[in-house]
Amino acid sequence: MATPSTLLRQHLALNLFWRTFFLIAVLLLGSIIAWQQTFKALDAEPRAIETAHQLAGLVNLSRVALSKSDAINRVAVIKSLTHSEDVMVQVAEATDQWLPYDTTPFAKKLVAALKSRLGDEIAVARSLNKQTGLWVRFDIGSDSFWLRTSDTPVSVSGVSNWWWYLIALLATAAGSAMIARLINQPLRELSIAAGRIREGEYDSRLDENTRTSEIREVNMGFNRMARDLAKMEEDRSVMLAGISHDLRTPLARLRLEAEMSVVDEQARLYMAQDIDQLDAIINKFMDYARPSELVLHALPLCELIEREVQGFRDPLQIRIHNHVSRAIMVWADEVELGRVITNLLENSRRYGHAPDEAAEVHISAEAFGAEVLLRVRDHGPGVPPDKLSKLTTPFFRGDAARTAATGAGLGLAIVEKSVARIGGELHINNADGGGLITSLRLRRAQ
Repeated sequence: MATPSTLLRQHLALNLFWRTFFLIAVLLLGSIIAWQQTFKALDAEPRAIETAHQLAGLVNLSRVALSKSDAINRVAVIKSLTHSEDVMVQVAEATDQWLPYDTTPFAKKLVAALKSRLGDEIAVARSLNKQTGLWVRFDIGSDSFWLRTSDTPVSVSGVSNWWWYLIALLATAAGSAMIARLINQPLRELSIAAGRIREGEYDSRLDENTRTSEIREVNMGFNRMARDLAKMEEDRSVMLAGISHDLRTPLARLRLEAEMSVVDEQARLYMAQDIDQLDAIINKFMDYARPSELVLHALPLCELIEREVQGFRDPLQIRIHNHVSRAIMVWADEVELGRVITNLLENSRRYGHAPDEAAEVHISAEAFGAEVLLRVRDHGPGVPPDKLSKLTTPFFRGDAARTAATGAGLGLAIVEKSVARIGGELHINNADGGGLITSLRLRRAQ
């Protein structure tokens, strides 16, 4: 039986589409970030040189304008430059407090380019007397001046373009989803076709004209397999019908001859029982080899069990206790699930009891999430642990059942096959305190 942690892992497991989508999205997003950083690094030095060239031109123009002016006109030039929004010049004082500008790789390249054009005696600051900006100090004779070009330091990235990242993220998600869908669509179609074949629809066909050569070869091979399976199923159905007819005809004659020619009543009864047993074995073979078509719908589990229990009325052989709530509904085929219940009760009637005692069978069910756990427990001798896994093998009988083997050894094999066809799971274990407990995990109908 699956534990809650196992069910949780199955619920959280990513299917192939989302796994492909996630990997492609991470790859594309990482590529975008890597390219952006690469472009930023490649763009840093040319931009620093260009910015330094412009600043050097402003400094040289200011230096020429100030050097060609006398003391009175120099003050007027400084005042006129101070009123400009883009450029401001002021006299440097010994008490000035400034912070170096070269704190980032781009700033260091910018400062180096400025010094190569203006000389090593200049100073570049990002803050002067608590006023931020790009400040350049230059000398004219014995006087020093500060030139500011902007209110904020120049950087290679400027204002963060968050909208660009958002567009890149959306484009990455859309592109990844499209690519993942194109990659996984043939696999999804193959999975659906395989599921139909598992349910007996052998006419499922895949596209053999797709442009992808690998997918085309897989589809062609799958279609060939489907055709072969359909032919085998048709041949098997014809063979089984012939075997059933050929065996039941002489059995009917034997029963008629036994009723008419055997005088001993007890011998006639034993012969009739043997014939009935042979007929039941033929039915088991037919059930196992040629299952009926499925019609899945919501079923009241308790009512279905009560109906199947009606076939086991002899309290000297079996006593059945049904503890299933009437509110529990399951998603299954009525005939298939009824066959499962009947085979489990028949198995308990035969082997789930002590010698000369009636079999005590308890049936219970528990609904949790999208599943229903149905348990059928008897109080017989159980089965050796090393043989539990073999109970659903066709024609296998445990040691405890060998002396009373009146069936074909197909009961539990039919149960496992039928449960799998309706989308459930079968687990058989020895119960605590003796007996065998069979657990069926079925799909719950909400």
